[in-house]
Amino acid sequence: MQAVLILAHKNLDQVIELCNTLNSFFNVYVHVDNKCQITTEQRRKLKDVSSYYSNKYNVKWGSYSIVRATIMLMNEALKNEDNQYFHLISGQDWPLRSPQEIFDYYENNNSIYMNYFKSIDIVKSGEKLIWWTRFYFNYDDVNRRSLFGKIYHRFLIRGQRILKINKLKRFGIQDNYMYSGEEWIDIPRDALEYALSEYERRKELQKIFSSSFCSDEMWIQTILCNSKFKQRIEKNTHRYINWERKNGSYPAILDDKDYEEIMKGQYFWGRKFETPYSDKLKKMLAKTNK
Repeated sequence: MQAVLILAHKNLDQVIELCNTLNSFFNVYVHVDNKCQITTEQRRKLKDVSSYYSNKYNVKWGSYSIVRATIMLMNEALKNEDNQYFHLISGQDWPLRSPQEIFDYYENNNSIYMNYFKSIDIVKSGEKLIWWTRFYFNYDDVNRRSLFGKIYHRFLIRGQRILKINKLKRFGIQDNYMYSGEEWIDIPRDALEYALSEYERRKELQKIFSSSFCSDEMWIQTILCNSKFKQRIEKNTHRYINWERKNGSYPAILDDKDYEEIMKGQYFWGRKFETPYSDKLKKMLAKTNK
């Protein structure tokens, strides 16, 4: 068996539809941000269409709460020894091929599909990515996306640069040890078990990532890229994401204009889908993947 782990924060009717689309071939595990408004009927449906449902964590963008929710889902899915391959997706993702085709591709597949790069080599929005682990952040308590959060973030960066804070050095970690990449991955059981056991064992990594910015994009990359599993990582994640089109969302909400490009590649998951903008594309995909 294979498991799909879904981190959701909105559009619960779409999440229910996503679970229902996948659950004939996959065991589905769902975490819904506990800030999300959910009706009794939606909660009942989520429990019906998934193997596991929780809304334990108040998930905030850029915060460690995302790592907590992710690890919880991973541990729940590992409890079922039949699950041998695991897919981490968002509640706004959608399968671009039939569930059967996706399942067949990963069945007995030993590769890890994960984007990664050395944090020290990357600059985002004028900030060195290594700063996000060198410095201390507390975005479980502060809304990073609010106006205050944006100003607060700049002051945190500037102040800690002036004070020459280096959390990594404090824990004996070199800058070139840190990796980053997209959160969404596809991973076989042995690699996932290793990543979780190593993270549990290495308390210094927990202390580093629990006070970092966007640690959800760093913790598993750092562990796997510094292990024997690195040789099994493939950077082609088979995900279609449109970063170029401007339609009020970044990345762009996918619609029927993306269909031709999706069909050209070997894409299994698409991000982002949102009702009603993506409804026509979903119908086109359903017709193609019959």
